[in-house]
Amino acid sequence: EEDALSRYRSPLVSRYASAEMGFNFSERKKFGTWRRLWLYLAQAEKSLGLPITEEQIQEMEANLDNIDFKMAAEEEKKLRHDVMAHVHTFAHCCPKAAAIIHLGATSCYVGDNTDLIVLRDGFNLLLPKLARVISRLADFAEKYADLPTLGFTHYQPAQLTTVGKRCCLWIQDLCMDLQNLERARDDLRFRGVKGTTGTQASFLQLFEGDHSKVEELDRLVTAKAGFQRSYMVTGQTYSRKVDIEVLSVLASLGASIHKICTDIRLLANLKEIEEPFEKEQIGSSAMPYKRNPMRSERCCSLARHLMTLVLDPLQTASVQWFERTLDDSANRRVCLAEAFLTADIILSTLQNISEGLVVYPKVIERRIRQELPFMATENIIMAMVKAGGNRQDCHEKIRVLSQQAAAVVKQEGGDNDFIARVRADPYFSPIHKQLESLLDPSSFTGRAPQQVAKFLKEEVRPALIPYQGKMGGKIELAL
Repeated sequence: EEDALSRYRSPLVSRYASAEMGFNFSERKKFGTWRRLWLYLAQAEKSLGLPITEEQIQEMEANLDNIDFKMAAEEEKKLRHDVMAHVHTFAHCCPKAAAIIHLGATSCYVGDNTDLIVLRDGFNLLLPKLARVISRLADFAEKYADLPTLGFTHYQPAQLTTVGKRCCLWIQDLCMDLQNLERARDDLRFRGVKGTTGTQASFLQLFEGDHSKVEELDRLVTAKAGFQRSYMVTGQTYSRKVDIEVLSVLASLGASIHKICTDIRLLANLKEIEEPFEKEQIGSSAMPYKRNPMRSERCCSLARHLMTLVLDPLQTASVQWFERTLDDSANRRVCLAEAFLTADIILSTLQNISEGLVVYPKVIERRIRQELPFMATENIIMAMVKAGGNRQDCHEKIRVLSQQAAAVVKQEGGDNDFIARVRADPYFSPIHKQLESLLDPSSFTGRAPQQVAKFLKEEVRPALIPYQGKMGGKIELAL
């Protein structure tokens, strides 16, 4: 066997993705599913009266995973047709059933139906992982629901919020993604048994013009594959619009994770919150003191790839002439697998990040102290008016003192001394004793803590109920 290190391997599989997701898009799963679909077809055809024996069925059942991949590769080289290569390979180990394997079917019977099974199973792997991330972030939001922090709009200091409330902005996006992924999975139907151009002509012939038996065949095989419904009309393939729906929700998840991890990267620069960092981890080969947010950067990097992949099925669906063209095939081999593999990696990585976020309350408090004095000006005016002062006079006094304090910060690089100036000005003596309480950060966070509690209780925890028992332990990153 050729040295694996001498050939390109996709880092999505060799470096990042989980074993389960890697298997979901593997050759073994694909061709094992083809054989199961041939078995379902034969079982259903037999039950509806076609001359297929129990012996033939049992022979197929006994050889579902007995796949000679070497023989299949040689057959494909010779025949230039992957489905017929595998029909021959299956027939080789099922000599009694050879004559009825793939009876009445077209290549897309196994190809497209397998793709739909793999897409469904892919969603079923991603959903618990997404639920896990939401659950970990919900715990974090609950823990820091009351901790005031400086809010930013335009990445400029704005009113205060809390660390937990900001985390709820992330969670809300991910809850939308959870709903989108569930809907996309549940909307998937089976292609079913439709024949070469979707007319079921070959099956109508097999059943000698009995339409009800053809419909029943479609129903039986669809149920055996674990689907509630099949698409009522298809061309040779299921509509490639389905792939757009699937990759759209994954691209949307990519956008959510990109935003969350960008926020974490910005917070790391502010030294307010950091992602987990191992004891032996090296942040930089040149700068030993560095702690780079490399996991969040990896998420952003891969999420960007995930977001671009939706362009593939958009263009593919738009150029499927009439009943189908084959320019979809090579493209779909790449983009469908890569979308799920990439989503898998970024969810695992984000779970690892969210399980080990480190918060630095003293740094957060210091930043608040630098900005709070200016934010408190409205409170100071109100207190002065209550103590008998004139709003306009007070506003002017504060304007002058705040400009002076701003000059100290911006031109001299000093600390914000606005409150010291207020204390030193006899005009404000009626409220000097109130200044501490007027500057209490928690009085500036509004209903943030209450919003966190209500949101987690009424929206987030209920959405996670279907995934209880699938939350698992902490995740470690291989690389």
